[in-house]
Amino acid sequence: MAMLARIFFSFILVSWVFSSTIKKSIWRPSDKEELTSKVLREDSLNTGEALHKLKRQKKAVNESIDTGGAARGPGTEPELPTCLLCVCLSGSVYCEEVSPSIDRVPALPKETAYLYARFNKIKKIEVKDFSDIPTLKRIDLSGNLIEEIEDGAFSKLPLLEELSLAENRLVKIPALPAKLTSLNMNHNRIKNKGIKANVFKKLNNLSYLYLANNELESVPSFLPETLRILHFQNNNITAVSDETFCKSNTTHYIRDKLDEIRLEGNPVLLAKYPNSFTCLKNLPIGRYI
Repeated sequence: MAMLARIFFSFILVSWVFSSTIKKSIWRPSDKEELTSKVLREDSLNTGEALHKLKRQKKAVNESIDTGGAARGPGTEPELPTCLLCVCLSGSVYCEEVSPSIDRVPALPKETAYLYARFNKIKKIEVKDFSDIPTLKRIDLSGNLIEEIEDGAFSKLPLLEELSLAENRLVKIPALPAKLTSLNMNHNRIKNKGIKANVFKKLNNLSYLYLANNELESVPSFLPETLRILHFQNNNITAVSDETFCKSNTTHYIRDKLDEIRLEGNPVLLAKYPNSFTCLKNLPIGRYI
């Protein structure tokens, strides 16, 4: 009888343990599902916030386009709209042929070194456009509608080496930073009265000067000794003097760095001025007969 009681008790104990194990195995998946559901809800919330943030960014871009450029109002971050409208890559900003076209220089990230904003509808360059970007080394604004450049627009750019303002509507050459090595202002409306007498005088690094297809009546004065290439073709130049490229008071002066001068497409007959080229390694390209 005692033996039967022990067997019965053991059976009851095993049943109770087995039942508890089953309950735990049933509870765990449910708990795991609840945890998974919680994570999914959090992921969904984060995704929703990300989508909402993206919508805000797109709205900022649309507003900036509607106002003709990157947003610059109070409380905005100009870098973000510009770098969505354009392409920002390792210190370079590419805003070429932006659609719809921008009509002013876009707000730039602080570290910008190279700006390419060609073939848009920019009409004016203001002092504030570059005043906070002293890191700029190259600016290319070719193929716009620029008619005016405010005084001092490039004065706070100590590192600027290359400036292209070709294919615009400019009538004068702006003040230029001292470190400039290349200036391209081909295809504008520049006359001699739009060039200050000393605009090139202190540019001791200038190597390339392009002023083709303008309305010049003569070659500008005080051309730096550092020049290698000079393009003045297709202007209204009618004469050159002994002082244009050389120095009339000395026969020993040689412009050893100047490799190319282009004067074709001008009324000037170069053969009439043989003493004007005695200091040159190569005769200018142009009309001799």
